[in-house]
Amino acid sequence: MTRLDPDLFDERALGLVRRLHAELDGERRRLLAARPARRRRLGFLDETRPIREDDWQIAPVPPALRDRRVEITGPTTPKMVINALNSGARCFMADFEDANSPTWQNMTGGQRTLRDAIRGTLEHEEAGRSYRLGPDPAVLIVRPRGLHLPERHLDGIAGCWMDFGLYVAHNAHALLERGWGPFLYLPKLESHLEARLWRRAFEIAEEELRLDRGTIRATVLIETVPAAFEMDEILFELRDHAAGLNAGRWDYLFSMIKCFRDDPAFVLPDRNAVTMTVPFMRAYTERLVAVCHRRGAHAMGGMSAVIPSRRDEAANRRAFDAVAADKRREAGAGYDGTWVAHPDSVPVALAEFDRVLAERPHQLERRRDDVDVGVADLLAVPATPGAATEAGLHSDVDVGIQYISSWLRGNGAAAIGGLMEDAATAEIARSQVWQWIRHGIVLDSGRPVTADLVRAVATEELARIREEIADDEWFETQGRPDSSRALFERVALSEDFEDFLTLPAYAELLRIHG
Repeated sequence: MTRLDPDLFDERALGLVRRLHAELDGERRRLLAARPARRRRLGFLDETRPIREDDWQIAPVPPALRDRRVEITGPTTPKMVINALNSGARCFMADFEDANSPTWQNMTGGQRTLRDAIRGTLEHEEAGRSYRLGPDPAVLIVRPRGLHLPERHLDGIAGCWMDFGLYVAHNAHALLERGWGPFLYLPKLESHLEARLWRRAFEIAEEELRLDRGTIRATVLIETVPAAFEMDEILFELRDHAAGLNAGRWDYLFSMIKCFRDDPAFVLPDRNAVTMTVPFMRAYTERLVAVCHRRGAHAMGGMSAVIPSRRDEAANRRAFDAVAADKRREAGAGYDGTWVAHPDSVPVALAEFDRVLAERPHQLERRRDDVDVGVADLLAVPATPGAATEAGLHSDVDVGIQYISSWLRGNGAAAIGGLMEDAATAEIARSQVWQWIRHGIVLDSGRPVTADLVRAVATEELARIREEIADDEWFETQGRPDSSRALFERVALSEDFEDFLTLPAYAELLRIHG
């Protein structure tokens, strides 16, 4: 085990982490092992029908979470945390998961950064500029790692227990003192049984830290297909600790490919062509609002990943027009808030939600009784319009390799092609390539997608990247093109489908960073 900083891993914090591991890790492992079987029998559960049909609601949300009309997301680096908290967004989702590369320095440094931010002492100097917290920061929400991710520096304890345990042990009381609370986002859940596991984790932490029941509140990302069938049940399991559900739309595409990777009827077109208005995505997002509002929970919309260009104002206008249209659709559909990735997108998103909400904090009173989504609607992938194109293949390979390169350097939020990409993007890209190869998809150019074609495209894309990067020595050493390409090809071209790209990539990350 790595030598632990006694300031961060003090007796109370480390004790909580170890108790979470001791009492919950066996069940965590059993639930992970059960995931493949659950993915093969998707549908609404007969045994939980009473939960779906009965009238019940979650505990009222705390005052600090009543108005969440725009939330900004990003990693836990000091500059990002300060800029996000000062952005004008209502909340900031500080990310230990998909927008983070889990080096030991990032994981422990992020905890220190958040601890200082909560106490108002966080400062940062970079490139001659000083960054300080403003007087009215966004409410902090933290996303720990998913249940599947390990932390090899801490005896192999699950990363989620470390992230959650350290954060609440050090900050729960300080958060309450400033009128906030220990608020979380829970990623990658695939069943209500996994939500039940998290409920038990919350109860253990509240017991250890002498917090009232329900002090810890969580918003669950519905970013897997199995979870889309269990939204009611997930909220029911967490009902004293729930705050809402979020439409984690990029990972949802990845999950759809993962669940139906062997079914040719479920082959998706170019990932950028799968918009939120295609039938299966519309069904999932409409159902999320209906379930949330019936249960008194916030329905949070998806990510707009646009980042501004300092050189092309016309491109900026087009990008922000797209953000506005996306947020207009979400606000009109009844969502209570939404996500953006960059401070410049905050006022664009705010304008659309302000137009619908005005002085109201949310739309919980708007029951979507008009929504009637069944199994066929959630699985209507064959009705998705679009084609598999040469440009789409190049984009998948390019983004996949570039993101892995960034991740191996310790940066989990990468600006690529005008968008802020995270691990979900790379997962979609590599799984789509795998799916196209598996089913012999023919591109618009007339060429079938094969492993050899993907390798040729990777060679072309790396040559293009080398031409665009002035510092060849930096690219070859720090950019790690060979390692990045090898990892992408491993998860995109292998015979067996890797469950998560980040699992084999983590082994390489440990080799590089220790």
